[in-house]
Amino acid sequence: MSKSLKRVQEALAEAGLAIHIFEMDGSTRTAQEAADQAGCHVDQIAKSIVFRGGESGVICLFITSGGDQVDIEKAAQVAGEPLERADGKEVRKVTGFAIGGVSPVGHLTPPRAFFDPKLSDFVTVWAAAGTPRHIFEIAPADLLRVSGARVADFTA
Repeated sequence: MSKSLKRVQEALAEAGLAIHIFEMDGSTRTAQEAADQAGCHVDQIAKSIVFRGGESGVICLFITSGGDQVDIEKAAQVAGEPLERADGKEVRKVTGFAIGGVSPVGHLTPPRAFFDPKLSDFVTVWAAAGTPRHIFEIAPADLLRVSGARVADFTA
């Protein structure tokens, strides 16, 4: 088991959640690929989009519905500073995950996290579990709690 996958599994267990992590036959790198593999609507995919604070350098995680895009201006207002897209090396260094498998939980360094309220429209959502082939199903309220995110309006 990869270290990334193990961290996600441990974070979920430490939060008191008995969540099964699924290894999929195909890639789950994109929201559409994940939805296809999970057999759900793309909006039920909880994407993890990572930005870096333009002034502070602090990593910010935006957990958004798979069909939505992060509006950089709205996201900057929520974060309280201009934002820049974090590069792959920086994402891996801070979160411990490679782009395409960034989980909303189990980070090496917990980021400032924000949660798309649209995800709460569903009974369950699916999120990356630390690799490009592993995902897990979770109630949005549980994902919000375990991720430490705060609900905010940041989508286009």
